[in-house]
Amino acid sequence: MAKVSELRDMSVDQLEATLKETTEHFFRLRLQAQTERLDAPSELRKCRRLIARIKTIRNERAAAEANQSTESNEQE
Repeated sequence: MAKVSELRDMSVDQLEATLKETTEHFFRLRLQAQTERLDAPSELRKCRRLIARIKTIRNERAAAEANQSTESNEQE
């Protein structure tokens, strides 16, 4: 699992790719859990938290970008 600092160093495209990959992995794990073939139930929690971390970083960047554009518009 990627650490938060590693996620923050990623570009937007890399974050989106990681999010897509992790979401697909989470879906497969959920299917395995429903069919009772899941080896490590803690893997579900790890995937959920990684998805949340990626979305949080994405939202932080969007808010910072919006804040920057608002400040630049106020200065003009």
